[in-house]
Amino acid sequence: MKATIERATLLRCLSHVQSVVERRNTIPILSNVMIDASDGGSVRVMATDLDLQVEETMAAASVESAGAITVSAHLLFDIARKLPDGSQVSLETADNRMTVKAGRSRFQLPTLPKDDFPVIVEGDLPTRFELPAKTLAEMIDRTRFAISTEETRYYLNGIFLHVADDDKPVLKAAATDGHRLARFTIDRPDGADGMPDVIVPRKAVGEVRKLLDEAMDSNVQVDLSASKVRFTLGGEGGMVLTSKLIDGTFPDYSRVIPTGNDKLLKVDPKSFFQGVDRVATIATEKTRAVKMGLDTDKVTLSVTSPDNGTAAEELSAEYKSDSIEIGFNANYLKDILSQIDNDIVELHLADAGAPTLIREDENSPALYVLMPMRV
Repeated sequence: MKATIERATLLRCLSHVQSVVERRNTIPILSNVMIDASDGGSVRVMATDLDLQVEETMAAASVESAGAITVSAHLLFDIARKLPDGSQVSLETADNRMTVKAGRSRFQLPTLPKDDFPVIVEGDLPTRFELPAKTLAEMIDRTRFAISTEETRYYLNGIFLHVADDDKPVLKAAATDGHRLARFTIDRPDGADGMPDVIVPRKAVGEVRKLLDEAMDSNVQVDLSASKVRFTLGGEGGMVLTSKLIDGTFPDYSRVIPTGNDKLLKVDPKSFFQGVDRVATIATEKTRAVKMGLDTDKVTLSVTSPDNGTAAEELSAEYKSDSIEIGFNANYLKDILSQIDNDIVELHLADAGAPTLIREDENSPALYVLMPMRV
């Protein structure tokens, strides 16, 4: 194989695929990217960790001889990063080595044959639909902070995508870690009818989100079956991410969304976030709870820490119900408040032991549920 590629093109492509590659690998081939140069003048680059695979096709300045080889992903990425701007990078393979040349720099890297490189077999992906990249990015941003990191509850380690027929056909994304729940709803895209319920793993969610930043003005094609999902960005020759799905059953989260919470608090989310952030300064690992005291048209936030003393702050708000005191994990509350773009956030409360519903308003596509803490 011999190909010459613009440094900027090579670097951009490698930055997309190399983050899939784990830094520590017991299987040497998984540390490598596959580089496949074709006579047509394009070079395909692919990386995998056996559960997730990213491939991208880039245009080469020239392909003198076609062929495919695998080489260390992080090493090639670091070399491309440090090469001078605007340089032409020549990749040539011979005798189990890849020679990388640019200007006066020359590197020789060990390679492994491409036949050893594992490729995820997609099988049949019967469901296909398209989404604007912006919409998919918002679905991810509004929900992924609630993904559980507890490995024992592996079925919560991702975003749950499923269709439903509410007042109209919708597609919902949900994530929960047992303490909080985030759900985002959009109109059902054409082609998503009858799709299986799927759980997209956390790592795949993170990688897709990174790729979306480069394709915000385009559409994303989603193909899926009950066990695999494929995201295609940038059309033909763009970026393709294929991932295995989590093999588990997501709990029926609709049961924890409260419907009868009769106490309504309306408050400015920015000042609320800043107030929680300020009083939580003295909270320790053991006392992460911030206490909210609600009275007519005001909220009193307080934290008591046996080691660091006490803090309190009063905020004006719209509240007409009975007085109530309730405690929340300060970080969880801040995570949710940081998702609210509106000038007002609604908190629907019942009592100190019941989950609280948080949203911008009743028409908002995003909805959050937060479990209280004892304080």
